[in-house]
Parts: sequence; C-alpha cells; structure tokens
Amino acid sequence: MAISSAHALDFERPLLELEKKIGDLRSISKSGAVDMTQEIGRLEKKAKKLQEEIFNDLSRWQVVQLSRHNARPYFLDYVNFLFTDYCELAGDRLFGEDPSIIGGFARFDGEPVMVMGHQKGRSTKENMLRNFGMPRPEGYRKSRRLFELAARFNRPIFTFVDTPGAYPGIGAEERGQAEAIAVNLEVMAGLPVPVISTVVGEGGSGGALAIGVGNRVLMMQYSIYSVISPEGCASILFRDATRADKAAEALKLVAADLKELGVVDEIVPEPAGGGHRDPAAAAQALGQALRKHLRELKKLKPDQLIAQRYDKFRAMGVFSGK
Repeated sequence: MAISSAHALDFERPLLELEKKIGDLRSISKSGAVDMTQEIGRLEKKAKKLQEEIFNDLSRWQVVQLSRHNARPYFLDYVNFLFTDYCELAGDRLFGEDPSIIGGFARFDGEPVMVMGHQKGRSTKENMLRNFGMPRPEGYRKSRRLFELAARFNRPIFTFVDTPGAYPGIGAEERGQAEAIAVNLEVMAGLPVPVISTVVGEGGSGGALAIGVGNRVLMMQYSIYSVISPEGCASILFRDATRADKAAEALKLVAADLKELGVVDEIVPEPAGGGHRDPAAAAQALGQALRKHLRELKKLKPDQLIAQRYDKFRAMGVFSGK
C-alpha cells in the first residue's frame, strides 16, 4: 500500500517519493506510450531494499511515531476484520456514555466473546468525539460493567489498548478517575474467564493498564507501552518536552524491550512498513495470535485462570543484582 503524503512520517518520505515515482511510471506504461516494465522492476527492488533499511533500524522514538500513525488500524478496524455480530453496549449506568472506550458482545470464529478497546479518531471531529482515545471515569466504569457481564455469561474477553492515557481533566478527577482505574484492576484480576489484552498502538500509563490485566498480553510490533509518554517524561526529567526522543530511549517502551522484561507474552509481527500500510494483513496476524492463546487458555479452569493472571502480574518488576 502506498503511503499517503498527508500521513507520512519524516523517515518514511524517501520511500514515499520512490513509490510515487513507481506509480507515475506505471501510469505511463499502461497508457502504451512507453514500456517502462524494466525500470519499474528496478525501482521496486530499490524500494523494497530501502524499506528494509528504514524499518530494520528504527529508533525507539520512531516507533513511538509509528504507534501514533493516523492511518494505523484502530479498535473498530480490528473488530471489522476479526469479529462478527458485534453489538456495542453503552453507558456506565452511573453518569453517562464515554465514546473513547467502547465494547460489547461479538463472535470470534463463531464463538461468543466480549470485546472492548480504546477508540481514537482520524479527523478533528472524530477526535473530539473520542476525546483522542483518552477515557474518563465513566469509560472505565463502563468497561468494568462489561467485564462483569462477560464473567456472568462465561464469555472470553479481548481488550485492545490504544490510548495516550486516562483523561487528566478536572471533571474526570472530580468523578473519581483514579478510583475507577483501581477498581478495574481489581475486577480484572478476579475474572474467571480467559482475558487476552493486545496493545495495538499507544499503551499509556494506568489508562492502558485499566483494561490490560490479561492472562496474555500481546503487543503489535510497532506499538508502545509505558508508564508515561516520552514527552511527559522529558518534561519532568529534562524540563524540556522536545527531548522526547532521548526519554523514549530511556523508557524502553517498544515491544522488544517489554518482551525481554517479561511484561508481554508475544510480539505480533506487522506488515512491512507498519500496520497502516496493510491493515488487513496486520489484523490477520493478530487474529492468528489470538486464536492460539484463546485455545490454550480455554484448557484452564476458572480458578486456574485467576491464579495464572495473578501470578503473572505479581512476577513483574523483580530486580536482580546484575
């Protein structure tokens, strides 16, 4: 898939220019004016090599940029690719509806499941509606309601994490943001059904963890997962948010780092150049991983699922003398 110039990142632009040239040559060749087949083949090989060079040597800050790419697949995109009969359930039954985190019942390979995730927008209007994927307390209380509903009907749960973090506004704090997140952690820890969480874009702080306490935690190849954003970290440590690239290196927030640290169980490979270049292929790879882990977890009894999840998170953060 060609990269849109409107969404291209700086390090993608050389590849974008080459792909545009290939597209122009194809148009000339199709018109019958000149046969450009040989030149197109040469440039396609050059583009493939350039793509490998760029994406095999990405810095952590470049991965952060990819995780935020505007054309990257969002929660509802994965729902459309992987699930059927999706029925959204709204409201927290306490305050209101929060469109930045959504979910409901669906079918995965014909099996009834519960799915939920953070949802960002691509246009300004969508982002205003979705609050840029930053939930308020009512969003987390809605997800808690859905967790408990899934447990009641014995439905496996799939969560999709993609948020800069929980919304830090005054209203959110007044309505108990911290309490809503804390209760979610407690509820998820005790769910008697399989829970598989996948970081598909940004995994920011407690806002991500509030729906991320799973028996299995997966990460898409170009996603990030951290206690704070690189900009926030740079503002605190260096008093300069423009040094986010340096903070990103220190935070070790990319999938390979977190797999090495034991925070995530599997890295799901993305298509060459990132999931935004081929969303269908990204979803297909994720679907295969979800099937594998669900098959394994369904062999465990409810008390075993709870114990496994508890032990998994208790084991994180162990320091060694090395």
